Amino acid sequence: MYEAFYGLREKPFSIQPDPEFLFMGKRHSMAYAMLEYSVVNRAGFTVISGDIGCGKTTLIRNLLNHLDGRALVGLINNTHQDVNNLLEWVMLAFDLPYEGVSTVALYDAFQRFLVRQYGSGKRVLLIVDEAQNLSVSALESLRMLSNINADKDQLLQIILVGQPQLKEVLRRPELRQLAQRVSSHFFIPPLEAGEVAGYIQHRLKISGRMEPLFTSAANLRVAHFSRGVPRSINMLCDTALVYGFSEGLARIDVGLIEDVVKDQSEFGVFSMD
Repeated sequence: MYEAFYGLREKPFSIQPDPEFLFMGKRHSMAYAMLEYSVVNRAGFTVISGDIGCGKTTLIRNLLNHLDGRALVGLINNTHQDVNNLLEWVMLAFDLPYEGVSTVALYDAFQRFLVRQYGSGKRVLLIVDEAQNLSVSALESLRMLSNINADKDQLLQIILVGQPQLKEVLRRPELRQLAQRVSSHFFIPPLEAGEVAGYIQHRLKISGRMEPLFTSAANLRVAHFSRGVPRSINMLCDTALVYGFSEGLARIDVGLIEDVVKDQSEFGVFSMD
């Protein structure tokens, strides 16, 4: 809609996770370094947590894009409290048969699968997104799977990704043994106010525009209203570009940002202020 008007190849502020647009702020860079370190060193458990919309999924997808051919990855993202047999979901994540099989048989089949992959020189990586939704029993099932090892090597690496509640879940007394196996953990906070302008310009550059489009004052207001949350920044900036296009504005200024927030607060479903 507004792409050609602003010299863009594509929409710069989509809310869909896209590793091509990943902005490596200070905290995101540190979190990514922890992820890489964990994978290379065969860490048993790694925990990445952060507020909604702070870029956890985008960070994970970027990691997946940079893994070598020796890594075999399974992803579980349909987590909820009513998961009765997490092992079935683990088998599904690796395209292994799981229907009509007892829990003991599933465990044996998965163990043999891990041994085969290890024997062929591959690493098996299980990523569980929205892990804060899992029950204590489901998390304990993951700990039991992590017991499968060969000498000093972990045959299964597990990355738990979730919202801030995940930290509290893992601190529960009944999960003490699992918590003790977490080799690396990192919390991703919102972007700092001084990083927001860089984030906005980074996404514009990836979309094909080198010149600044938002004024400095507009960037500051976006930082204020979004509280540094990338998803909120994207929503606010995308709407601002629609407004700017409809009014024929060459630059997005602070007044336009104020208008967007005011209109969304008055007429939208969700307030931006």
